[in-house]
Amino acid sequence: IRFSSETWLQVGTLATLAENGYRAVAIDLPGKAVSEALDLGPAVVISPSLSGMYSLPCLLEHSQLFKAYVPVAPICTEKFTAQQYAQIKTPTLIVYGDQDAELGQTSLNNLQHLPEHQVLMLQGAGHACYLDKPNEWHHGLLAFLQQLK
Repeated sequence: IRFSSETWLQVGTLATLAENGYRAVAIDLPGKAVSEALDLGPAVVISPSLSGMYSLPCLLEHSQLFKAYVPVAPICTEKFTAQQYAQIKTPTLIVYGDQDAELGQTSLNNLQHLPEHQVLMLQGAGHACYLDKPNEWHHGLLAFLQQLK
């Protein structure tokens, strides 16, 4: 609602990823059809906030489309059980800001049931933690991506 793919241009995430050799595509609510049409193959999906209502069901139903998952304090994490999360083997970087009183800790509590997860907590950052701490965000994201190679 408040953000779009334009946000990733403004915060410098697309440029940072490209400079480090990654093909970065920012699409507003892509879905499975767009991924297939662009022939992305298994992709690393970054899913902040509201996009969780789309990315989480897709992860649970089509995990083969995900090389990795980077949820940033997404909504709807409570709609799935610990057992459902435990079946997903997708490498995951759970990201949240420690000042996000609404979704940060809640999403962490639910997503930590994903067996292949790491956590990136950005100190002094709110809900859109990548905007508050872009350098720390980029550093943590790149470190996670480099482990996937």
